[in-house]
Amino acid sequence: MNNSVSNTLRLIGAGLRALLVLTVVCGVLYPLAVTGVAQVAFSEKANGSEVKDSSGRVVGSALIGQGYGDDPRWFQPRPSAGLGQNTVNTQYGLLVSGASNKAADNPELVKAVHEAQQKVIEANTVPGFTPRISQIPADAVTSSASGLDPSISPAYAALQIPRVAARHHLPTARVEQLVAAHTQGRTLGFMGDPRVNVLALNTALKDLAQ
Repeated sequence: MNNSVSNTLRLIGAGLRALLVLTVVCGVLYPLAVTGVAQVAFSEKANGSEVKDSSGRVVGSALIGQGYGDDPRWFQPRPSAGLGQNTVNTQYGLLVSGASNKAADNPELVKAVHEAQQKVIEANTVPGFTPRISQIPADAVTSSASGLDPSISPAYAALQIPRVAARHHLPTARVEQLVAAHTQGRTLGFMGDPRVNVLALNTALKDLAQ
């Protein structure tokens, strides 16, 4: 065997050994280490921020909004073309993600907001309570940037309390307590706004109403 062939085989052997070592380190050991740390330190987030009902069944993710088909029994999320039709505590299907990107003075957006305001008033009017336009927060009539926002503002949740309480024959005060228990404050105390996760709230509501 001449020197050229010998050197070539030596380089090929070194390359194969390097490939094997890097495959084991980067393809097996490193992913296992990262997965292990994630499961120990951030188990909930690593598993998709799952929301479970009282029986322990996974009903969705706290990071992705669900639609409830305008069912008056449940708290409704922000309006969005990205939410698949769904009933509470079922496997959900997503359609698209994205915002309309229309300017604030776009005639189509203005019309859609006015129509959404009337829809909110009609949907949440119950004996003894009729929402006023001034009570309707922005997130009740506009979609989020992603179109899949899982949360609503405490103001929008509060506006829906009389309807939800009436539909489930529950005391209004009890539903108010439920909303308060599922209201999250600003991240680290100063970032973002207070919010209510709709899926978590409706899941707890279903357990309460049973």
